[in-house]
Amino acid sequence: MSSAPLLDIENLSCRLGNIDVLAGISLHLKQGEFISVLGPSGAGKSTLFRLLTGSAAASGGSIRMNGQPLSAAERPFAFMPQRDALMPWRRLIDNAALGLEISGMPRREARRQIEPLLAEFGLAGFEDSWPHELSGGMRQRAALLRTVVQQRPILLLDEPFGALDALTRLKMQRFLEALSARRGLSVVLITHDVREAVLLSDRIYVFSPRPARVTLEIEVGLPRPRTEPGRHQAEVIAIENRILATLFEGDAEP
Repeated sequence: MSSAPLLDIENLSCRLGNIDVLAGISLHLKQGEFISVLGPSGAGKSTLFRLLTGSAAASGGSIRMNGQPLSAAERPFAFMPQRDALMPWRRLIDNAALGLEISGMPRREARRQIEPLLAEFGLAGFEDSWPHELSGGMRQRAALLRTVVQQRPILLLDEPFGALDALTRLKMQRFLEALSARRGLSVVLITHDVREAVLLSDRIYVFSPRPARVTLEIEVGLPRPRTEPGRHQAEVIAIENRILATLFEGDAEP
């Protein structure tokens, strides 16, 4: 990984209406790095993604890509939302190709781009299936394929496994860890799951309640793979406890 940040966010603030949502957020992402953002509900984590993708405007601070200010026309992000958002009237292969089509690629060429990747994503043989015929994990892999195939410099994942059952979620975490390592992906993950953040991330940022500030930046530093059951259990628990102590610091609610 290069030592220079691929994405550099400095003192970023955002006010929506009369509500201060972000109050001077600073974070960075290196090439090939996986970072997570943790924080209480309503802290402004999804607002951060809105600022990056251009659907909301910052009130202060800067966003830089490779040392240059991010322009309104330059959106080098592929975004995966909380739900898989598969279109029920499109077969799996056409759902996976949707991002390429939106960017202007003809459907036939988009399908050609998708076909060689189906096996890697565990979807070979299901390309003509409708979304309702797929399991939850397969739907999420299809949504992840739709995101990765766009070949944008950075993936933004907003709680992509939050709606899955515990076993499917663990399988998807293992899949994402292996995929990220194999492809050298640069990822920003929003999650409420402390263990998920520790298992997947190189670094973790913890947000305070709104207006959000970074209250902790922690390097995970554990060898991979981490998502295999029982690996690095004591170290994982120690990092989790440090994050939880930060999240609950000063929290008077029951």
